[in-house]
Amino acid sequence: MVRMTVAGIGGFFLVFIEAYIVLILTDYHSIDFDGIRPIVSIWSMNFFLLFSIFTSIKPWIVERMTTKQESSVKR
Repeated sequence: MVRMTVAGIGGFFLVFIEAYIVLILTDYHSIDFDGIRPIVSIWSMNFFLLFSIFTSIKPWIVERMTTKQESSVKR
């Protein structure tokens, strides 16, 4: 539940960070998203990206810690 909330909020902020990067690279002063539909699709793409990262980080850390403990026991 916490992962979904963090991914949702983080995805929302990533929309603005990505838009700012586009503004800097193209030297524009504003961006017209043509309505709410493109913003929602960009937000959902960012949400699923962050959610997949957050759901794979915990198992990766747990696996890494167990291998470290196993290697320290073998020595």
